[in-house]
Amino acid sequence: MIRILATLFSLASIAGIAGLGAFAGLIWHFSRDLPDHEQLAAYQPPTLSRVYDKDGRLIAEYLTERRIFAPIDEIPDIVKQAFISAEDKHFYEHAGFDPIGILAAVRDYLAGGRLRGASTITQQVMKNFLLSNERSGERKLKEIILAVRLERTLSKDQILELYLNEIYLGARAYGVAAAADAYFGKPLEELTIAEAAYLAALPKAPSTLHPVRNRERAVARRNYVIGQMLENGYIDEEQANAAMRAPLLTVLDGGLPDRLPRPPAPDHFTEEVRRQLTAVLGEEEVALGGLTVRATVDPQMQRAAARALRRRLESWDRERDGWRGPLARLSEEQMADEAAWRAALAELREIPRDIEGWRPAVVLEVGAKSVRIGIEGVEEDADGHFIPFSDMTWARPRGKDGRLGAAPRRPSDVLARGDVILTTDLRDEKGAFLRWSLRQIPLLEGAFMAMDPRTGRVLAMQGGFSYQTSVFNRATQARRQPGSAFKPFVYAAALDNGYTPSTVIMDAPIVVDDGTGELWKPQNSSRKFYGPSPMRLGIEQSRNVMTVRLAQDLGMDKVAEYAERFGVYDSMPPLLSYALGAGETTLYRLVAAYAMFANGGLRVEPTLVDRVQDRRGVTVLRHDRRVCVGCDAPWRPDLPDPWLKDPARRVMDGVTAYQLTSMMQGVTTRGTARQLAALGFPVAGKTGTTNDARDAWFIGFTPNLVAGCFIGYDTPRPMGKGAYGGTLCAPVFQEFMEAAMRDRPKLDFKPPRDAVLVKIDRHTGVRLPDEAEGPEVVVEAFRSDQVPQIGAFTGGAVVGEGVFGFTPDGGDLPMRAEEDAPAPPPSGAPGSAAPGAGQDARPAPPRPAAGFGSGGLY
Repeated sequence: MIRILATLFSLASIAGIAGLGAFAGLIWHFSRDLPDHEQLAAYQPPTLSRVYDKDGRLIAEYLTERRIFAPIDEIPDIVKQAFISAEDKHFYEHAGFDPIGILAAVRDYLAGGRLRGASTITQQVMKNFLLSNERSGERKLKEIILAVRLERTLSKDQILELYLNEIYLGARAYGVAAAADAYFGKPLEELTIAEAAYLAALPKAPSTLHPVRNRERAVARRNYVIGQMLENGYIDEEQANAAMRAPLLTVLDGGLPDRLPRPPAPDHFTEEVRRQLTAVLGEEEVALGGLTVRATVDPQMQRAAARALRRRLESWDRERDGWRGPLARLSEEQMADEAAWRAALAELREIPRDIEGWRPAVVLEVGAKSVRIGIEGVEEDADGHFIPFSDMTWARPRGKDGRLGAAPRRPSDVLARGDVILTTDLRDEKGAFLRWSLRQIPLLEGAFMAMDPRTGRVLAMQGGFSYQTSVFNRATQARRQPGSAFKPFVYAAALDNGYTPSTVIMDAPIVVDDGTGELWKPQNSSRKFYGPSPMRLGIEQSRNVMTVRLAQDLGMDKVAEYAERFGVYDSMPPLLSYALGAGETTLYRLVAAYAMFANGGLRVEPTLVDRVQDRRGVTVLRHDRRVCVGCDAPWRPDLPDPWLKDPARRVMDGVTAYQLTSMMQGVTTRGTARQLAALGFPVAGKTGTTNDARDAWFIGFTPNLVAGCFIGYDTPRPMGKGAYGGTLCAPVFQEFMEAAMRDRPKLDFKPPRDAVLVKIDRHTGVRLPDEAEGPEVVVEAFRSDQVPQIGAFTGGAVVGEGVFGFTPDGGDLPMRAEEDAPAPPPSGAPGSAAPGAGQDARPAPPRPAAGFGSGGLY
């Protein structure tokens, strides 16, 4: 008997060892090619990034999955307890898998029930991250092996954090924070027991537990979770009963208000933020990194920029481009009743809805003196909503020959029943309603941008009339010829190289030979010539011929170097036509370059972002490079006050910056943008218009704000008679500045300490006595070694050839240089002649290094 028992024990031992060996072999077999679980220690769930304006308001989200990362210590206990009760009640006790749960699942299956997975939270993490959703014994074994390994690598809280941030909970929400937002419109810390239980009910089948479509089933599953929370001791019976009785209210059915901020529709600014961040951090980090981005945009300035640009584009379009018909037309079936036309309007997603005050509408009736319209988002009333015919008289159709037709004589000449249009309500100065008005997206496009000249913070950027109509950002992506808006860089190079604001330049006909036989005859916009004129007049009146002569005298290599230094171009060819803005650049670059005039000549880099933080609040990008000296030192009464050290490098002399600014102030008081004098505070700037009026510009600035406007058709073509930078862009700048400067200090431009201020005759460049007064007297800044004597000129050479006499400002006197004569050959260097009244200066301009482009800009 003993021998038999010994034999049985031996066989059992052998079988046990063999079984253990087989099990170990099975484990080894399935462990060979498993994914590396240790990578989860460094895993960061894909999380949406959010952008906030300068006041902390949400303005954009970048995402591929709607997930808001919540660190485990910020997730309320009630939420953790709800998910543990619903998914894995022994989570804090098992080593990765739950043997009791597995046996219970097998028992239920053998008893005729459905085979359930019995997966722990740790196993679900492994399945979600590293394995497929395949249902098989092999995958379950791999899941268990990886779960055990993961429990040895991460803490329980780390595993729970991965799970609660990764899991999909329906309503396009990934993770508990996004789900609390999507279903209840509130942050995690405000969830009730019933709400937390509902979220914990969702992982099994979010689509079949929808709170509206499957309310009864959703409530039943929620109450089951509440019961499990009671059974596990997380809540008491009174709390459980109250939670079970609570109705399931969500923002999806309007039962709860959506209290969390929602980003507005995308616009050119927020899309440019995304593009620039992607260039620095990468697309994946921006879309999935859970970044918090503090943007530079000022909401009030942004609205002011959009209004000003849109108003000018729309008014020009009405005058020049006429009526192009409705956006769409609804069928009679779609017009059957109010519900039908409202549904049809809502389906027209191509109609822009991002224009402040504008709404889609459909024509319901056409009368003799008005049309009745139905308006999206505006309730119908007994009186109805009408557009009077007096508001349609601008709507002239354009014929096949391209010309505008006659003005309409009745409403039916413009609109018909079923026409889909855009409309807005017009109000008087007190805000009282006047009438509904017919609107149209202009063909003419443009851009506007404003920034702080000292920090480079972009405060407003409007890249076109409507982002939903065209996502193309004309502020940063449209490369256009700046025309005369480039001239200040020619003058800046000259002022830094021995010339002064009173240097006299011959405004006389000139013909330039590029060395290949091609002749170029630059002209002024007026087609007149004004004789010898101080440099200041060249800027104020935007004289092309003076600028060409100055660029020749100076040398285009120096002009190119300055253009590149200021960032107008990356690499500018030394072509003389570039002196008149024949190259192509962007509004973004040009505004940033003008900012360096406004701030006294310091390098500034434009930015749309102040700071970027990662999902845990660590700053990964910061624009402000200033250093606070003394901020870290412990306070003592004998220590000096802390101060900010600005590392910005100087790109031009401070005196030069002030001289140029002073001359450009003349543009806004006496020159091509003199209407801006009505602003009532110091403004400097420069207009720009290209050949055939294809592009119009104005860039202007105060000591604390720089802004610029560009207007032109997307496919460059003439804008027509009267289209100039001063008539198109200057009004946009003026309207914007009236709003933007309302609450900002109106500062004057201060000369640097080493500048000497003297009075000059602005027509002759001759220094006047200090007591001189009158409209022809201007105060010019000079370096101490360039100050002229009273009655004398300064500035080295008189740029041009021949004996001259000064002429009235409006004349067109013949000059000694003959119109068809090519420029004389080089014979000297700039500044080689002695200064003095009436002296000739003979340094001839160098020839350009290559042929001419589309010169003759103004």
